Amino acid sequence: MVSDSEAEKTAQKEKEKKKLLALAPIAKPLAGKKLCKRTLKLVRRGAEHKCLKRGVKEVVKSIRRGSKGLCVIAGNISPIDVITHVPILCEESDIPYIYVPSKEDLANAGATKRPTCCVLVLTKPTKGELGQEEQEKLKADYDQVVTEVSELTASMF
Repeated sequence: MVSDSEAEKTAQKEKEKKKLLALAPIAKPLAGKKLCKRTLKLVRRGAEHKCLKRGVKEVVKSIRRGSKGLCVIAGNISPIDVITHVPILCEESDIPYIYVPSKEDLANAGATKRPTCCVLVLTKPTKGELGQEEQEKLKADYDQVVTEVSELTASMF
């Protein structure tokens, strides 16, 4: 007989397998478990402090206007053509980008109910100012994730 906790663990593993099967072939660099968790935590914190641009249209507009930040792209987008131009824009503007396995998880971290293709985490809020302590916390998290992302992309190419 299987206990509830074991059944939950197997259900969780099945969900993760389905997420990985739905990944697009261009989803590289893909965040590992630990980096994914840190990245989604940064997105959550950015959403709390209004330092977030959600959706392809908003992200592309911000990049073209010269905003700097970290671009987080969902890897399970269908059709993939919707986001294929975003990594190229990021590379041209020297903006680090990373793929996460699930658009649903990205939306939950970004404080929206609707699944989100990509988000841009800015270093400063769009309107108003943050307190000094909050700004330093956000900057520290941002710097940590960006260094891990750059290490991951450096090992790829």
